[in-house]
Amino acid sequence: MADEFIKGLGIFTAAGLGWMVLAGWYRTPSFESEQQLVSPVELSDSATMFDTLGVVLMDAFFWFTIIGALTFWVVIPAIRQTREALEERAQ
Repeated sequence: MADEFIKGLGIFTAAGLGWMVLAGWYRTPSFESEQQLVSPVELSDSATMFDTLGVVLMDAFFWFTIIGALTFWVVIPAIRQTREALEERAQ
């Protein structure tokens, strides 16, 4: 169970850090703002392919953080416990 925890923690920290970096670039209008990291993305008409890629990666990192951590912390242990209970019941 410890290896699932550390895998989930690794996903949570690495993908979360990636999301925070990109959200700091694209979702922070100014450092005096109270809406840091949660403002809507405002890409101008002169946005490059890299700006678009950054916004897409930001969303991907966010969902990978949530789904990846929940998979290793909740789903996999629940499947293992269910499998053990079914094997115990069969005997």
